[in-house]
Amino acid sequence: MAGGGAGVAKRLGTLVSGLLECGAFCGVIFGWASLVFVLKDLRYFQDLCQPPATPGHNHTDDCSGQDEQFSLVFTIGSFMNNFMTFPMGFIFDRFGTAVARLIAISLYTGGTLLVAFSTPELAVLLFPAMSMLSVGGILLILTNMQVGNLFGKYRSIVITLYNGAFDSSSAIFLIIKVLYERGLSLRAMFLFMASCSAWHLLRTFFLMPRTRIPYPLPPAYDYGLRCPGRSQSYRTYEEKRPPGEPGPEETPLEPAAPRGTGEPPDVPFGACVRSGLFAWHVAWLSVMQLRHYLFIGTLNPLLHQLARGDPRLVSTYTNAFAFTQLCGVLCAPWNGLILDRHKRGKDPRPEGALGTLADLRASVLSLAVTVTQCVLFSVCAAVPVLPVQFVTFVLQVLSRSFLYGGNAAFLAIAFPPQHFGKLYGLAMALSALVALLQYPCVALVRGPLHGDPFYVNLGLIAVVLVAFISPVVVARECRRRAKELGAAGTPLAAPPGAEPSAETPH
Repeated sequence: MAGGGAGVAKRLGTLVSGLLECGAFCGVIFGWASLVFVLKDLRYFQDLCQPPATPGHNHTDDCSGQDEQFSLVFTIGSFMNNFMTFPMGFIFDRFGTAVARLIAISLYTGGTLLVAFSTPELAVLLFPAMSMLSVGGILLILTNMQVGNLFGKYRSIVITLYNGAFDSSSAIFLIIKVLYERGLSLRAMFLFMASCSAWHLLRTFFLMPRTRIPYPLPPAYDYGLRCPGRSQSYRTYEEKRPPGEPGPEETPLEPAAPRGTGEPPDVPFGACVRSGLFAWHVAWLSVMQLRHYLFIGTLNPLLHQLARGDPRLVSTYTNAFAFTQLCGVLCAPWNGLILDRHKRGKDPRPEGALGTLADLRASVLSLAVTVTQCVLFSVCAAVPVLPVQFVTFVLQVLSRSFLYGGNAAFLAIAFPPQHFGKLYGLAMALSALVALLQYPCVALVRGPLHGDPFYVNLGLIAVVLVAFISPVVVARECRRRAKELGAAGTPLAAPPGAEPSAETPH
């Protein structure tokens, strides 16, 4: 990653500041279990608790209605987190980074202010607040993933690193829980989070482009705060090659500028959506996301049940779960290493269709490893033994880090770059519809199953196994493309991701 000192410093500053942003704000809703502990202590939805049928000093109120209401808040918030990514992706593709980030900052600030001024009597404010935090956070990370375009062959690692930081931000609610136990008020902490929007604004105007980061970076490319006379230093070593010589990099997140005539036409958005690769990838994402959402949304009552109502034990395990979420930023790049492993050999990465095929082949292992992790996590979650949940927490954060980083990287590899925002948003929106099943699953456990989630957990293990179909479909697509290229005799001279419609997966 050669380049002038100012260029390297600016790219690294953009990368690090983006990691801080994603790691502190984007995915806070997934620390819901820690926040619920605080909200219960503040008696939010306390009116839904019912006195025991047989009063006695060893009996406590039945608060299953309160737990169900908290679960509903999380279900709606997590649904909005995914479903609204589709229109947000269109906004990002159409209007660029600055407009998208200003919308995200407004939503995020509004959500934190709603929580700050909520009270047990106005607990209903949690519904719009969590939805606004979710949509604002997912839009912030969507604008950040393009930073990978600045880092060439390390792009998949950067994408997964950002998604890992997104996962780690759920630990922010753990910090809020700990500070609350030390005497700070919920209102003061969320007002502080609202004030941090000034940081988002500064980063938007000084360290992010107004439109998008192109790929490959054109000569003298600059973005954000301008440094007169040093613009050439922002070029990476991939752009310092002779004119006309193709670069060694993979499919970009953003569309490349036309480099001449005679290139094959782009694959239309509709063809991408109708392809088998996209359909099975959405299924891959949806079933595993449902498993994670259901676990997060029901963690507090699960721990309460396994700990037999001991609040100190529940607090200990809630803290342990939230602490493991911090490791998401460390786990996610491992998936990027799997995706980029074929680029670290002595031979240069092939170009055109052969290069895209090499990237697609690398994704097969990533997809399969992610499903395997989720199956192991689901098995541990089904074991009704409290100490086993420590292992569940570790497997959960590992699986979730691979899931979201792998999702973004796969879409960038398998489909044309100009459709990335729309395809990413559509995949998340469709998976959000499946995630709505978490609420009837909770109702099933609370009602007919009398609080025992064992059979629901067994069913979820079977559902997660369906996700193994996706890497099989990708492997078959790789073989089909390899046969076509072998029959043609020479690779297509198209940039990665800009293949003709004949190469579109079906």
